[in-house]
Amino acid sequence: MIHVENLTFGYSRKKLLYNNLTLTLEQGKIYGLLGKNGAGKSTFLKNICGLLFPVGGKISVFGAEPRKRLPSFMKNIFLIPEEVYVPAVSLNRYVKIYSPFYPLFNQDQFLEYLNDFEVEVDSQLKSLSFGQQKKFIIAFALACNTGLLLLDEPTNGLDIPSKAQFRRLIASVMNDERLILISTHQTRDLENLIDSILIIDNGHLLLNASMIEISHKLDFKTLRELPENEQVLFSEPAFGGYAVVLENQHEAANQVNLEHLFNAVAQKPEQIKKIFLS
Repeated sequence: MIHVENLTFGYSRKKLLYNNLTLTLEQGKIYGLLGKNGAGKSTFLKNICGLLFPVGGKISVFGAEPRKRLPSFMKNIFLIPEEVYVPAVSLNRYVKIYSPFYPLFNQDQFLEYLNDFEVEVDSQLKSLSFGQQKKFIIAFALACNTGLLLLDEPTNGLDIPSKAQFRRLIASVMNDERLILISTHQTRDLENLIDSILIIDNGHLLLNASMIEISHKLDFKTLRELPENEQVLFSEPAFGGYAVVLENQHEAANQVNLEHLFNAVAQKPEQIKKIFLS
């Protein structure tokens, strides 16, 4: 479990990215972290794994304080940054160097994931394309079997078949003891994978809700004309009329559109807050 209490962080005290941010993330779930560019999504992930330190507040990850970066904590987390770095070594050499830091690393799983991603085992890492390097790091991270997996824009650099394979692999490794947090703006890549959504803007948590709750409280549909008797939380022209987000008056589940959800929350945060508090 991750517990964040009154997190305050900024690269300078005059400009804070987060101010008194509080939330709890539970094991057994895949969270999607959405926000505008520059909203601090990557910064939030780095605070969780101890690469950056809060100005104020507390973070607890599986009962440990990330800033201490104790071995018992580090062996159970893995962060995949948006821009991956690989040293000038062979794939096998990389595994020999880094896998001992992760006691639950499984070589057979690693080879299976590489095969799924069509990455050659005898590759030199620097000779691989960016997309292939990213698939290698994803395969290695999954094979480490850490309790916490943090992914920053994981589908950037992946082609369409690889994105589909990525979704299948993430779904296959999920269990009740694992917590996965994915920061992304590629919402359509992950709509059918994520259990819960976090939306952060201007240092504040605007939404923390499960996809099931969202599907019951908001209505995503296409209408020929904009309704006059209902409050429209978001609308944009679409084929055949307008794509809209409305409050779901009947609470019948419907398909969530993450891109439209984000726009609705960003444009009407107070209205969204009232809907989810009711």
